[in-house]
Amino acid sequence: MEYFDSHAHYDSYRFDEERDDIINKVYNEGVTRIVSAGYSLEGTKINLELSKKYPFIYTTAGISPNDLGEDWQQDIEEIDKIIMDNLNSGKILAVGEIGFDYHYDIDKKIQYEAFSKQIDIANKYELPIVIHTRDAVMDTITMLKEKTVKNKGIFHCCPLNRELVKEALKLGYYISMAGPVTFKNSKNADEIIQMVPTDRMLIETDSPYLAPEPVRGTTNNSINLKYIVKKIASVKGMSEEKIARLTYENAERVFQIAK
Repeated sequence: MEYFDSHAHYDSYRFDEERDDIINKVYNEGVTRIVSAGYSLEGTKINLELSKKYPFIYTTAGISPNDLGEDWQQDIEEIDKIIMDNLNSGKILAVGEIGFDYHYDIDKKIQYEAFSKQIDIANKYELPIVIHTRDAVMDTITMLKEKTVKNKGIFHCCPLNRELVKEALKLGYYISMAGPVTFKNSKNADEIIQMVPTDRMLIETDSPYLAPEPVRGTTNNSINLKYIVKKIASVKGMSEEKIARLTYENAERVFQIAK
């Protein structure tokens, strides 16, 4: 059985002591494709180097709402240049993670401008987007209704919110399931899993964060995709092998990876 981890962060300092060992172990355990996603200028650069080192690792390029510093406009210009310079490598698969996060006190106007500018970059290079949204359901949906995204994209670690999932699916986006669908206190998990068609579903770890049950609280890595697959398979009444295969194919499709 092979898995595609559609969103992880192997650039994280939490992997500094054993990054290569973990990445190789993950691959040997059947995780044969990984998107180690960008979220800041520095993170994008590190992940791009990782993607060049490992044939099975890909990346995204973008500035998340939580990483909008004083020079955010210059950072976005640099992201544009990085994508342009590496577009033909086949390693940068999307613009992201980008979006809205109202959990912290970050200027909403700046978040809007940054999200909008990075959607423009995605459209320029005909790439999908990877969306981060927290405590900002309606504004996220409004943005995506008002501003066309040519190649749509993915709600990464999608919040377990019925309205968000319903509207995201209507707009043509994919929904990525992460560790929270396994948490014992995730009241909506089963319902959300049932809402998402198997041809629009991805899986991810968001490593090193959000380790699923039964390893919740540990440093997450892509081997733990198996617990997310097990949960989805149980709710959907399907085999784990089929869920792994379908989510793998979906990730190849949305990220436009040639087989």
